[in-house]
Amino acid sequence: MKVQDKQQIVTDLAGKLGGASAFYLTDFTGLSVKKITDLRARLRNAGVECIVVKNTLAERALAGLELPDIGQFFKGPTALVIGRNDAIAAAKVLSDFAREHDNKPTVKAGIVERRAVGPQEVTRLATLPPREQLLAELAGALEAPLAQLAYVLQARLYEFAGLLDALRTSREEA
Repeated sequence: MKVQDKQQIVTDLAGKLGGASAFYLTDFTGLSVKKITDLRARLRNAGVECIVVKNTLAERALAGLELPDIGQFFKGPTALVIGRNDAIAAAKVLSDFAREHDNKPTVKAGIVERRAVGPQEVTRLATLPPREQLLAELAGALEAPLAQLAYVLQARLYEFAGLLDALRTSREEA
């Protein structure tokens, strides 16, 4: 491969990794071509990209970025799974696929929101509920105290109206 071609690959990869919300390094050893094709299709459907590139080129791309150093994980066959918008989607697809195929591919390491994560943390990310559900739970948690405050204020208002009505009735009788 020509030096210019290598530099172009490094530049393109650095752009993809720099703009990603998360990416994971996976070892795809032991997977047949059919299974890898199935994995790539699932990742694509989730809006995630899977790239196989030489380890040295991937290390060069990461060296130019201000990200934690995970260079020691670029050993053996390595695929980069890049999630641009959703850090959890890639982890879910990898975890589900590995559960169905004898824990393959294995996750070596990753970077989520500019923080290095290990395989255990990736597994925990995969078990999180979807973003929309988390936002709904947060909204519900924030709404509950406000709703209780509204009910308390409304009860005080009814109580005050009742007292005024009682005062009006007692003055009419007097």
